[in-house]
Amino acid sequence: MALPPKDKPPLNQRFNRQPDRRPGQQRAERFSPNKSGSNPLIKAMLVIGVFFAVIFTLMLGYAFLIAKPNLPKISALVDYNPKTPLRIYTADKVLIGEFGEERRKVIPLNEIPMSMRNAVLAIEDDRFYSHGGVDYVGILRATLTNLRGNLSQGASTITMQVARNFFLSNEKTFSRKIYEVLLAWEIESQLSKDKILEIYMNQIFLGQRAYGFSSAAQIYFGKDLKDITIAESAMLAGLPKAPSAYNPVSNFRRAKIRQEYILQRMRDLSYITPEQYQIAMAEELHIRGLGNEFSTRADFPAEMVRQLLITQYGEAIYSQGIDVYTTILKADQDAAYKAVRRGIFEYDLRHAYRGPEGFIDLPEDTVKRQRAIDEALLAYPQLDDLQSGVVLDIKPKEMQVMISTGDTITIKGESMKLAAAALTDSTQPKKRLRPGAIVRLLSDGGVWKLAQLPQVEAAFVSMNAETGAILSLVGGFDFRRNKFNHVTQAQRQPGSSFKPFIYAAAIEKGFSPSTMVNDAPLSIGGLETGSQAWEPKNYDGKYEGLMRLRTALAKSKNLVSVRLIRTIGPSYAQDYIQRFGFEAEKHPPYLTMALGAGSVTPLQMASAYSVFANGGYRVDPYLINKMTDSKGAVLFEAKPTHAREDAPRVLDARTSFVMDSMLQEVTKTGTAASARAKLGRNDIAGKTGTTNDSHDAWFAGYNPKVVAIAWIGFDKPASLGDRETGGGLALPMWISYMSTALRDEPQQAREVPAGVTQVDGDWFIPEFSNNGGVRELQ
Repeated sequence: MALPPKDKPPLNQRFNRQPDRRPGQQRAERFSPNKSGSNPLIKAMLVIGVFFAVIFTLMLGYAFLIAKPNLPKISALVDYNPKTPLRIYTADKVLIGEFGEERRKVIPLNEIPMSMRNAVLAIEDDRFYSHGGVDYVGILRATLTNLRGNLSQGASTITMQVARNFFLSNEKTFSRKIYEVLLAWEIESQLSKDKILEIYMNQIFLGQRAYGFSSAAQIYFGKDLKDITIAESAMLAGLPKAPSAYNPVSNFRRAKIRQEYILQRMRDLSYITPEQYQIAMAEELHIRGLGNEFSTRADFPAEMVRQLLITQYGEAIYSQGIDVYTTILKADQDAAYKAVRRGIFEYDLRHAYRGPEGFIDLPEDTVKRQRAIDEALLAYPQLDDLQSGVVLDIKPKEMQVMISTGDTITIKGESMKLAAAALTDSTQPKKRLRPGAIVRLLSDGGVWKLAQLPQVEAAFVSMNAETGAILSLVGGFDFRRNKFNHVTQAQRQPGSSFKPFIYAAAIEKGFSPSTMVNDAPLSIGGLETGSQAWEPKNYDGKYEGLMRLRTALAKSKNLVSVRLIRTIGPSYAQDYIQRFGFEAEKHPPYLTMALGAGSVTPLQMASAYSVFANGGYRVDPYLINKMTDSKGAVLFEAKPTHAREDAPRVLDARTSFVMDSMLQEVTKTGTAASARAKLGRNDIAGKTGTTNDSHDAWFAGYNPKVVAIAWIGFDKPASLGDRETGGGLALPMWISYMSTALRDEPQQAREVPAGVTQVDGDWFIPEFSNNGGVRELQ
């Protein structure tokens, strides 16, 4: 029987041994609940309780006496105005470039899709709208979940994350947590729940330099946030926890696992239906990543804008939210980019295979083998339509290649034609195809074929002939590989594409399209050339004797051009070409000027040919149409000149008309005759150009509204091949682009200006032709 309280011995006597007690009494005491067996537990619990009480008191004291008075002001949230990057758009408002440390586009909460909001709430804070900044239920749930060993859950609410991201560091200390909680309460007291969520979804870092979900949608999927699917929303929602670990570009498998967990949470919380869950789980995701985030490839014009603004305004442009609207049109830019890529691939596939880009060992172990392949494909990334792959197996007429998607592609038959010389026993080891070789593949009409990384470069630029607005600009094969802008920076010989400017000078010296000029061999002595004797030749080595000037231009006869410049004088020609925008010092006054031995850029050629296209007016190319600040106020707006309005006339309207008719002949019966047949138009004109040893191939052409220039060549001048010409290399690019640029555009006939008549069935300008002009030139 237990002793009543009054009979209990003092505490200091309870554990003293009583030798005179009976054994039965000892057994009774041993099992008494109030004896020594329970008292240590009570004492320990009291000590622990007192300890935590003291700790809690100290924490409260720290929180309210030290931390709270030193809390940072949350005005940065109340007046939320984050760094926003420089954005560059096409004229039709398609994003083509973004520059800044923080890639962010701030959008209001009501423009964020509900699927995106729900995905974030499901994984980050599903009780966001019911707690006051600190989720005590969530803390308990996360603790129990983590103790059970399930998927790790955190206890930070969205409000606490906002507090940490704006005002605190990421160090894991009690003091930081106290500040975080206090700030969360303060934020909740001053901002609405929707405003807090809006700030969070615009501010959070999501990897790949993306801040906020709008920027992340663009970078990871190449889409506006409003257009993403539930599956894509779940993928993005997995990024805040660890942007590097769950980055779908570099860790797709891990990111996919987290995405599937988020979809399950969305289903369990009834944010999506079971049917939507199944569709989202089955959806194939197409990840882009930094450098591939834009639907339109316009890296070169975007970089041109960046360089111009950084020169004028400095580093501030990267954080002030400036929007720049260029003159580029999406459809035109897409067509130009496609034309350049196709032109380069078609050229490269006609020439020798240079061998694999590298080699790796393929381990026998399946896991190690796949890891080695994945690492190799990351080191040799896909360049748009030029896919990289690792050869798994190869036979004389077939090979198996694994690409970055994990698919195994079979290449056989004609698709392996390029590699015929790389399969023989005599092939050099570094050029021979074998398992482990890193190769390139190209999809042609759904059929994969072996390709290679091109060494040749190309350029394409088009502009509005009436205003000078640049409609498309492709400065090279791939900006990521070579940032040199061949449109604006490459000084190349124009070859025969320069002849029209010499012909125009001759027209104003009394020549006409019907003038007969001798296409015969010519030997010019050193006294006239200023150096050594020169015997110019036609490209094909053939001579046709007397022919009309119109025919000579259409057939690009070199001997006729040399005879023209000898007659009008190189100095006169040098002075004359400056009206088209050419620099005199780049075109020395020698006879070789007639064959395009000077140097030009493709952009200069576009500006010069626009004079023929618009009837004789000089319009300067321009790229920036408008600039606005972060609030939409206009900072700059272009005021271009217009042909026939305020642009200066640099060429007589009659000369322009006659030259246009002769350049139309080139596309009708001359070296560019395929253009008229393929485009089905009569209002196109232009000139092919091929330099000595085929170092450069050009086509410069236009219709009355659009001028376009195509060029192809090696950075370090080298022959493109004995049979490669401007008509075979550059003209197809021009035709491909114009088929898009002129689609649905009505044909335009040019009016005959006053002062132009017809003689002998061709155009004639009496004012320039005293005594009937030049009838014949031997």
